Amino acid sequence: MDNVAVKKKKRSFSDVMSLRKTKQYITAFWFLLIPLILLILFTYLPLVDMVRYSLYKWDGFGKMKFIGVDNYVEMFTKPEYFRMFKTSLYYLIGSFIQIGLALVFAALLMDSKKTKFTNFFKGAIFFPYLVNGVAVGLIFLYFYQPGGTLDTLLTSLGFSQETLPLWMKTVGLNNVCLAIVSLWRYLGQNMVMFAGSMQSIDSDLYEAAALDGANQAQIFRYIILPNIKTVISINMILAVKGAISVFEIPFIMTDGANGTATFVTKTLEVAFTSRKIGMASAMGVVLLVLIMIITFIQKRFFEKEG
Repeated sequence: MDNVAVKKKKRSFSDVMSLRKTKQYITAFWFLLIPLILLILFTYLPLVDMVRYSLYKWDGFGKMKFIGVDNYVEMFTKPEYFRMFKTSLYYLIGSFIQIGLALVFAALLMDSKKTKFTNFFKGAIFFPYLVNGVAVGLIFLYFYQPGGTLDTLLTSLGFSQETLPLWMKTVGLNNVCLAIVSLWRYLGQNMVMFAGSMQSIDSDLYEAAALDGANQAQIFRYIILPNIKTVISINMILAVKGAISVFEIPFIMTDGANGTATFVTKTLEVAFTSRKIGMASAMGVVLLVLIMIITFIQKRFFEKEG
């Protein structure tokens, strides 16, 4: 029997299909099939069409004329298309302030035993994120209007109505006001992400630090920050992406007037007001590539720091 090779019995198709692992693969395939189809139909196919349209001159109705990369050449040779990115700086600075405030609030509300009404404050700060962007824009449109809520509050503090600026019509100041609206809306989202990551840190680390006499600032610096670095990097990436592609708030509140136009609102104007679908598609492609490059650079930077 030493020289006799034992041949493995070949499994039939029915035997393979009855295996537990095979059933798991089949179940996972059917669960992923519908989301994959929706992703292809509503994300990747429109992306392919956008790239294709960017190579044509088209008003959306007539005949499409192939012009190659002329739309890209025109966009890169006219500074008016990239001037809108200056507006994104306001939102970018506001995003960094937003992340800083979210870290502070998350640290303060992390321990429910030391802070009363923790869940109430968390819910109150997170609530603006649940409000529809159109509703947020309309709320602050009345908040900033002459004689509105903000002017009423300031006049009650002793300021004269005649000395108060036109918040939405003063160039520069209007972008600051819009950035504050964005900060108010997304602060709760960042805070909840930070609070969740802080609570996932091993409690033994906090107890050991307290026994060693570490204060709250030292605990935050040497225990909390190193352990939530991944979440911070994700929020930083989302902040930069959001600052570049901001749309809802300036579109609803000012429609891009008085120097508040962003690259996305300009793209919308080019597409549906100027009827330059090809140029708008080229702007969309450039924005997508720009976001991908910035995300890649940020990811590599945080990986290097880690």
